[in-house]
Amino acid sequence: MYRSILDTIVRRLLASSWRVPILKELLRVQSFFERWISTFAVENGMHPKHRLTKYHEFFINNLNSADHVLDIGCGYGDVAFDAAQVAASVTGIDFDEASIAEARRRYQAANLTFLVGDAVTHQFNQSFSVIIMSNVLEHIDNRVGLLQKIKALAPKLLLRVPMLDRDWLPLLKQELGLDYRLDPTHRIEYTEAIFRQELANAGYTIKHLHVRFGEMYCVATAA
Repeated sequence: MYRSILDTIVRRLLASSWRVPILKELLRVQSFFERWISTFAVENGMHPKHRLTKYHEFFINNLNSADHVLDIGCGYGDVAFDAAQVAASVTGIDFDEASIAEARRRYQAANLTFLVGDAVTHQFNQSFSVIIMSNVLEHIDNRVGLLQKIKALAPKLLLRVPMLDRDWLPLLKQELGLDYRLDPTHRIEYTEAIFRQELANAGYTIKHLHVRFGEMYCVATAA
């Protein structure tokens, strides 16, 4: 009986001018709960996506024992530490002092260094063979400018970025004028076409690109 009553109410709402306002509110509620779910999913300081998506493997599999690596936006140092198990040396940099303090607390290795600094403005006094940016580029305003700057630091770039068209819901939110971003600090969420164009504008050649869990994984080299 209650299901029948609810179905009748829903049918009337779908045929009324309330359909779109209700849809917008439902989408806002969905975004709200998704962000809180992501927050509460963290266990012992690490988000389960590290374990479930195994995205560290992409970076590790594209390094070798001779590499000197710069991890830009290293956060708590999780990727940097795993990279240090393979590479000759790894330097992690992040502008957030608390994140670097936590990275230094969690991870110590002779070939691993953490720096406080903003890669956009930081003056690096050494070169590298590989640069890692894992979910970092989308936070930058002048992305092409940063890519051009770091191109002089290392010939190889490993990138992981979120996609706008990871699902139909972000596209619907965008169409309705709602916030569709995974993170409110994102300056962009990519389509493959926009991503390829930005790298080309910065002077990079894409050697490999694949999509997994709604994110692009890319190996690029200076053109």
